[in-house]
Amino acid sequence: MATNAKLYMFRSSRNDTLCSFSNHADGKGLPAKFAPWIGIGVVRPDQKPPHGMSSLAIEAGIEANGYQMWRTKKT
Repeated sequence: MATNAKLYMFRSSRNDTLCSFSNHADGKGLPAKFAPWIGIGVVRPDQKPPHGMSSLAIEAGIEANGYQMWRTKKT
């Protein structure tokens, strides 16, 4: 995956702490067992991902799995 691509962010409707990045705006390829997925944002190539995450690590996860998941803290 090129580092000049947008990263689309999603949250699982089944688990509100489970989120994922995808390179597909429609969330294509995200794990069905946590669907439906809700789009929550986009990281443009000129932006840094949230929570201090590494864009290179995210892109490597997408390349290997088709997505990169992470968990948020419960508030």
